[in-house]
Amino acid sequence: MNKTCRIVNLQDEYSQLYKENLSLIENGAPDKMNKSRAEAFESFINKGIPSNKVEEYKYTNLQPFFKGSFDIAFDSKAAINGSAGKFNCGVPNLDTHNVFLINGWFAQQDEASDLPKGVIIGSIRQKAAEQPELFEKYYNSNAPVDSDAMAAMNTAFAQDGAFIYIPKGIVVDKPIQLVNIMTGDNDRLVFQRNLVIVEDNAQAKVMLCDHTISPQKFVINNLTEVFAGENSVFDIYNIQNQHNLTTQVAGMFIKQKKHSNVLTNNLTLHSGVTRNNIRVNMDDEHCESHVYGLYLSDKNQHVDNYSFIDHAKPHCQSFELFKGVMDDSASAAFTGRVLVQQDAQQTNAYQSNNNLLLTENAKINSKPQLEIYADDVKCSHGATVGQLDDEAMFYLRARGINEAEGRILLMFAFAYEVIEKIRVEPLKENIRSLVEKRFRGEFDKCDSCVVCGQQGTSVSCL
Repeated sequence: MNKTCRIVNLQDEYSQLYKENLSLIENGAPDKMNKSRAEAFESFINKGIPSNKVEEYKYTNLQPFFKGSFDIAFDSKAAINGSAGKFNCGVPNLDTHNVFLINGWFAQQDEASDLPKGVIIGSIRQKAAEQPELFEKYYNSNAPVDSDAMAAMNTAFAQDGAFIYIPKGIVVDKPIQLVNIMTGDNDRLVFQRNLVIVEDNAQAKVMLCDHTISPQKFVINNLTEVFAGENSVFDIYNIQNQHNLTTQVAGMFIKQKKHSNVLTNNLTLHSGVTRNNIRVNMDDEHCESHVYGLYLSDKNQHVDNYSFIDHAKPHCQSFELFKGVMDDSASAAFTGRVLVQQDAQQTNAYQSNNNLLLTENAKINSKPQLEIYADDVKCSHGATVGQLDDEAMFYLRARGINEAEGRILLMFAFAYEVIEKIRVEPLKENIRSLVEKRFRGEFDKCDSCVVCGQQGTSVSCL
């Protein structure tokens, strides 16, 4: 069922929306998902949509974006509306296991007969029913429902998303690509929930690709929980490429066990308003975490990255690097909190945020933070904000490179360090191309860019 709801008074309207449609929200959802809703809903209503009066959201007031008239799909038929089967991924040399989600609902999956034995990929609703013990063990056990209103909101309202399970000792050679398509004839509010479980000694790579392909306003609240077992190796890339009428709140919550190695890279290529919540809990010894991000914005776009890396046990390492390029009147924010708890001796933690402002009207708020309660650690953090280097530009001009081309070369050199952290070679090459095109101004909206490559009803993702 597809309902249109007018949201004016946020607390009252969302409370009424939830209570009036609870039977639809719960219909067909796993028991664990439904059992988690009531507590999450109370937490959400008590906190409300964050404004900049909330410390963790001080640089992004979300309230105006969650007001308005929205279509909300309370079943898969209303969400997909005949769109399944109309999408294909056509990036050369990018060989992946493809899963398509439309407006927060599982839509279709490529025939994946070559998946290793025991690997499960599919709808969170369906797979939870098939694997109830696994789902109940992990679902909603690492999402900060008590402390973060947007995580609580997602837990209360989300009905579907992707479920990925990699059993012990299994190596999935091809990346798993989740293509999130937002489409519709009216403005739309979307909730999506993903659960990724990578067991001991397993290896996998996941790509989350977010696209809007119709010009309406989209407000998206998606959340992904990741569990990395002992000695596992796991990469997750979130590529955000949406048009200027898109507001996205993306939660990425990761929990690691002993000797696990996890890399996450958030690449915000184009969007209206983006808030990324990234939390990493190193819950065992000898964990290694790599947290990277690149955000490019122009016009009046806004990107806010909030990260929290929790060193709870000794002998762990974290490496964090976020870089941003802001043009025109764009704004961005970075808040990076690294917590080294008292028992987390011999921790290595490195955090850096570097920003490039191309105009006088572009703006960045950067707030790196270290909280250290152990005494045997190596930690550093820092932030830089600057403009293009005049000396470097002079050097390029002296060698026959014109100013416009010189600016592009310098911007790309600045972004290159984050791109190089991508451990999927075809994806790395494609992101290089997309970033260069972005700097050249060759696309300025998602539904006509080379990422989506929209041709009629066909979408070439990434």
